[in-house]
Amino acid sequence: MRMDKRVYGVIGIRATMANWNADFTGNPKAISDDTIYGSDKALKYTMKAMWNQEGKKVLYIKSMKLDEKNGLSPRSLSERYDYLFEHNLKADKTKGDEKTTRVLKNLFNAVDVKNFGATFAEEGMNLSITGAVQVGQGFNKDEQVNVEEQEILSPFRNSKNDDDKNSTLGTKIVTDRAFYFYPFVINPKAYAEFEALGVTDGYTEEDYKEFKRVAISSATFFASNSKVGCQTDFALFVETASDTYLPNFDSYIRLEDNVIKLNIQKILEPLENQIEKIEIYYNSQLHVECDMGGTTKIDIITKEVL
Repeated sequence: MRMDKRVYGVIGIRATMANWNADFTGNPKAISDDTIYGSDKALKYTMKAMWNQEGKKVLYIKSMKLDEKNGLSPRSLSERYDYLFEHNLKADKTKGDEKTTRVLKNLFNAVDVKNFGATFAEEGMNLSITGAVQVGQGFNKDEQVNVEEQEILSPFRNSKNDDDKNSTLGTKIVTDRAFYFYPFVINPKAYAEFEALGVTDGYTEEDYKEFKRVAISSATFFASNSKVGCQTDFALFVETASDTYLPNFDSYIRLEDNVIKLNIQKILEPLENQIEKIEIYYNSQLHVECDMGGTTKIDIITKEVL
């Protein structure tokens, strides 16, 4: 059964001597005024990677195949779909609504599609699903951030140059400290049309619990070379009535040293009768000040109420 509430919140990623989201030059992504930010894709990727490693069905993630023609190469979207659902789209001769219904049911069985939606233009289909979970861009709020460039010495010389007697050099670019805050909103009514078609039960309470579980853990879980030093250190979840509409909360957050200040009272207090629950998860090494009463503070690592 569809969840009967909307959820607003913020996910905070701290990066220490790490590069949470690089551009094509290897530098941390930044807008024109040099403010560093992370794209929503960077956060979603760590969530999808965690789900994938746990054995859940994840459609939009890179996976490899090995064949005689192309050797080792990434699967196409239709190949990933076939691999995940054991349903050969090209070989399926079913026409019209029956085939579309089967594909839609499969898509909604992928945990990433159930949360973030999908665009699926394969084998004569052009399906678009707007996700129940929408994530904004995560802007760094640590004003003391510095970008550091490290030289890396490879143990190998350049094999393309026979005259090169020295091993190659590389660089690794990191931020000494940065704190990215991602706003998000969950609208469980997003799949109402697909519920009417009978291809999904909608966005459920179980879907929300699964998103919440991974949202507070996935960046810490994902330990690539560039993301070692990145972890989820903060998460805010505000559960409201289904017809409550609120702005992004990241603009109401300030960071001063290790203190996160939430100035949300002025927007939530007038709507107090529509607020069901406010939860703040954070690393106990930090300090959180919230001007809104009735909040529950939880250790993001131990999950114990503070």
